[in-house]
Amino acid sequence: MMEVASSGAGVLVAEMARTSWQSARDAMARFFHLGGEESAPEELRVLDLRHATLVGSPENERAAVSEELRTQVAIQLAAFLMKHPDAAAVLQALVTDRTSEQSGSAPQVTATGNTTSQVVTANGSIGSVSYNSPGVAR
Repeated sequence: MMEVASSGAGVLVAEMARTSWQSARDAMARFFHLGGEESAPEELRVLDLRHATLVGSPENERAAVSEELRTQVAIQLAAFLMKHPDAAAVLQALVTDRTSEQSGSAPQVTATGNTTSQVVTANGSIGSVSYNSPGVAR
């Protein structure tokens, strides 16, 4: 259970720093409701406080704050899973979904056989030539 809680904490804290936080928070609201209607608001309140701590931290301290929050969120999730062990599979599915979303959102570039040249990827226009990464809306 601690492994699931740790990986869940890593994904959640990473999401806290992204614009996708609200989507992750909504998923966690559904997850915490597995423990009953009475405990979900408190669990979410604690997550919201941790989110506020991260986004309110100075940029030069963000890595250290993230690390501390990962530990705190892992403890929170582990405690929840100890009370509700059936929720472990749901948390693991959330982690898998979020991880695949994160890895699938960035453009992928592969360059081979470039021994005497450089590869540059760009978005934008130079004169009448437009360069666009796949999946980037313009």
